[in-house]
Amino acid sequence: MYLEHFKFKELPFTITPNVGFFCSLKGHQEALNTLLFALRSGEGFIKIVGEVGSGKTLLCRKLLNSLDEDFVTAYLPNPDLNPIELRRALGRELGIDLSSLQDQNELLTQINNRLLTLHSEGKRIVLLLDEAQAIPSESLETLRLLTNLETETTKLLQVILFGQPELDERLNSKNFRQLKQRISFSYYLPLMSREDLDSYLFHRLATAGFSHAILFTSKARNILYNYSGGVPRIVNILCHKALLTAYGKGEDRVTHKSMRYAIRDTDVAQLSNNKFLLSAIIGLSIVILSLLILYFCKGII
Repeated sequence: MYLEHFKFKELPFTITPNVGFFCSLKGHQEALNTLLFALRSGEGFIKIVGEVGSGKTLLCRKLLNSLDEDFVTAYLPNPDLNPIELRRALGRELGIDLSSLQDQNELLTQINNRLLTLHSEGKRIVLLLDEAQAIPSESLETLRLLTNLETETTKLLQVILFGQPELDERLNSKNFRQLKQRISFSYYLPLMSREDLDSYLFHRLATAGFSHAILFTSKARNILYNYSGGVPRIVNILCHKALLTAYGKGEDRVTHKSMRYAIRDTDVAQLSNNKFLLSAIIGLSIVILSLLILYFCKGII
């Protein structure tokens, strides 16, 4: 691979959510601060929404690593579970022995007792669900009912939903108005700006051990931004392929030519750029149409 060629200690642009590469971009840091504040406030439901590949899973894992011993966490990376499976998954995460339980009522009693025990020990219990847009409707209602477990002053269970924009679309349905009203804090995770991209690249390269010079040329970075749309996952894919290309050519920098080769080899980058071009064409068409209308109006006057 290209590790030795570029003098990396590890690969800088893998798509696996590695907390060691977490970059404190404005949007991601604001989201993390929102989560930490909301959890300390003891709120029931918290929601983080972002586009595919925007870094939600990495943010979730960063949060898990940031919580101290006051918190007990239950993490469900795949919440496509029916209500029974959801309760059982929560029970397992809380350390409850499910083998001796007779029915769902007994399981719910054990969950409540476990939450009360942890609360008496001064613990805050947090359930984190990634890909929350995939939760079945019945299970969303189960989540809402689980947050009814409380003392006279405190919620026994806090829930964080990490999801794609489809989650908001579902919660806007009349069927989920009770759940939506319980979401005390929410944050929309933005994609990277052009300035963010430079910070992101330099951070990941430095974390991987690169400290020699500017590895990606300015033109390569401009092209990268246009074709990635500022989506971290697409940025990582394109950078990895561009580094492979530069390595194959024996070059010590990633030029716009290597970046264009990576783009041609990546379908999702072509799609991203098509959206970018479509927006630009629509914007330009509106400007031209406005000028034509203004021109003809002046002619009539």
